[in-house]
Amino acid sequence: MALLAAGAAVLAGGGPVGAAPAAVHRTKQDQQDQQEQADGCDVTKSVPPSTDDGPAVKAIKARRSLVIGVDQNSYRWGARNPNTGQIEGFDIDLARAIGAAVMGDPEKVVLKPVATADRIDAIKKGRVDLIVRTMTINCKRMEDVAFSKPYFNITQRVLVPTASPAKNIDDAVKDQRVCAAAGSTALTVVTEKKTARQVVTVENQLDCLVLMQLGKVDATMTDNGLAAGQAAQDQTVRIVDGEAQPEVVGVAMPKDSTDLTARVNQVLADYYARGDWARSYEHWLKPYMLNEADRYWPGTR
Repeated sequence: MALLAAGAAVLAGGGPVGAAPAAVHRTKQDQQDQQEQADGCDVTKSVPPSTDDGPAVKAIKARRSLVIGVDQNSYRWGARNPNTGQIEGFDIDLARAIGAAVMGDPEKVVLKPVATADRIDAIKKGRVDLIVRTMTINCKRMEDVAFSKPYFNITQRVLVPTASPAKNIDDAVKDQRVCAAAGSTALTVVTEKKTARQVVTVENQLDCLVLMQLGKVDATMTDNGLAAGQAAQDQTVRIVDGEAQPEVVGVAMPKDSTDLTARVNQVLADYYARGDWARSYEHWLKPYMLNEADRYWPGTR
């Protein structure tokens, strides 16, 4: 399956997909308030930004290597370019910016592919120092890892084959075989709906696209950014109307590395203030998500 997914990435093509329906546009404050009410915690809360080197940052510098967990299968977010062999995308731009700011030398930054289901374990077991991989911040995850301030607004969307009669999320999920990545928010959402005939889990979300191509599932639930990338990658699938569960994405790291979290928050603030975040969005995501960058920047309270 991993080989099939890699093949799909190599054959990637396609053009823009439709912007999110205007009827479901929400303010940033609405999104944050709804998420807090659902989870009972403040998903925007993190430590204040700082440029100080505390024990966690000093240990990483002494090791002379910052290891960042990333995706290599998500078109336009983190995917391996078949022509160069390099991983590139919106999240990769951010990961490299964090690495360069913390280490002062991009050559000391290691980008390590991590599967969706392995993100928490990779941090807790010390295989990576950070995860920059479209990772939704929620209360359950905040019990296991620390998060930066949010850097992207997302919602859950559903992809179906273009021949599917489904018009909205409920149509696409009810009595159908629905795919989602293990350990993802999408899996939680589709499972809690309790209307799918079968919920199929995969290690990486791109494997869902392959299963749809093979006719083994009827729909895929994933976040709007990844859904847009898949629809752009393969014009035989489309996104149905409707969104579910507004959320925010952040950088994850060990809970006891408070100084590292503070450094990452400083990098995020500087990255946005310089316009680098918006430029990366314009380059990687706007051609496929179509909305203006401000729709997706969570901002601060």
